[in-house]
Amino acid sequence: MKRAADQMFIIFGASGDLTRRKLMPSLYELHIRGMLPEHFCILGVGRTPYDDRSFRANQAEHIRGILAERHINDNMLDVFTEHLFYISIDPTDRELYGLLKEAIRRLQVNMQLPDRIIFYLATPPFMYESISTCIQVSGLNMSGSDGWRRIIVEKPFGTSLATAEKLNAHLLRIFDEKDIYRIDHFLGKETVQNILALRFSNGIFEPLWNRNYIDSVEIHAAEAVGVGTRGGYYDSSGALRDMVQNHLMQLMGFVAMEPPSAFDAETIRDEVSKVLRSLHPYTTHEIDRFVVRGQYVGYRSELDVNPLSNTETYIAMKILIDNWRWSGVPFYIVTGKSMPEKVSEVVVNFRSTPHQLFVGQCAGSSCNKLLIRIQPDESIILMFGLKEPGEGFTVKQVAMKFDYDSLDGVRLPDAYERLLIDAMSGDSTLYARSDALEASWRFVDPIIGHWKKKEGKGLFLYNQGDDGPSEREQLGMPATGCCKI
Repeated sequence: MKRAADQMFIIFGASGDLTRRKLMPSLYELHIRGMLPEHFCILGVGRTPYDDRSFRANQAEHIRGILAERHINDNMLDVFTEHLFYISIDPTDRELYGLLKEAIRRLQVNMQLPDRIIFYLATPPFMYESISTCIQVSGLNMSGSDGWRRIIVEKPFGTSLATAEKLNAHLLRIFDEKDIYRIDHFLGKETVQNILALRFSNGIFEPLWNRNYIDSVEIHAAEAVGVGTRGGYYDSSGALRDMVQNHLMQLMGFVAMEPPSAFDAETIRDEVSKVLRSLHPYTTHEIDRFVVRGQYVGYRSELDVNPLSNTETYIAMKILIDNWRWSGVPFYIVTGKSMPEKVSEVVVNFRSTPHQLFVGQCAGSSCNKLLIRIQPDESIILMFGLKEPGEGFTVKQVAMKFDYDSLDGVRLPDAYERLLIDAMSGDSTLYARSDALEASWRFVDPIIGHWKKKEGKGLFLYNQGDDGPSEREQLGMPATGCCKI
């Protein structure tokens, strides 16, 4: 990939946790790979009273800590931090944006930068509207004839369909849709992107990728840890909002989409949106049948969690897609905290053979399966039956596995690295579009509304380290669940 064009990168919330843990280490990695523009600067905006020097020292320290397992080149780090600048203002106070405009103008002159700016909102979501309004009132959303403005917004993008629509409408009054980048770090993972390459560059998979040959699809995202120090946020969100509405439904869109006519951002996002608009809407009765929610024992004692909380830390769903390709094929989405192990993967279960000929032959609905493992070990695994050595025709299941780690000398970039350089280059393929987000909220909203009416009824407890509540079995998922390979 070529390096991005010259530009300025402005981070609101530059003294916060997201900037320290993800943004700066990822930008530094892009720097040492020669992907950042030749003329480039990062301007941090926040309330913490840093100056340029103290901000650079602080970020350098955190980069060393985050990337401790790698050898840090002091000279490269020094060169990178020389591109860091900081202005201490309240980003919600429009009266102070004159200071920001002056800092931008000065840096553009001193660093020989064109009028191209990305705004990254690494702030709590409640600040999105006020910051974007300040950008508009100060005229910073407008560029010269040879420039542009882009804005990157973190999840959660709304807390309901109504709030997502309101935020979308607000941002669209300030920026064009093509310049709004709604980031979902799940889509930046190499294995997620490889779903497209695996499907559409190989004649052996796409002909089978339909209701005639696939029995079911599972999408798992399990975490071994609990909520930790995120209790305050998580208790107002829950597994459905935190993982399903954004990460896992966007991932399902990649798995289920029709072949795009061209490999460009809008064509691909068109197909993802079509999938989410085709989701079978649950009736009230179907929510109780097809959605299982759970809470791990001990959650209510976690820091900043309501001791009477009914927030779900586990959810398993059976989803149907009402279109020609997937009619009748269940998609199972499962996510939870305090599970046996951390694993995220897509499991495509192919239909079994119509007639069993061999001793030992698997007779279940998931004998042949394709696993696309996203974490912890990024890999692709194909399972099928083979004859055991020796007399007779006894068959056993075997696995053919490709590990990304087997590629010598190839380092898998962090998800934020890929997404940041895409935004700098104007490629929105891996970013969620407004219509797709609203479609996913349109599916999720009735479930949340139904739960509110039931209060705590139908919330099942499970022990930490378990696979979730036993009631998940009512969904009819393949017995194997997350595959141990």
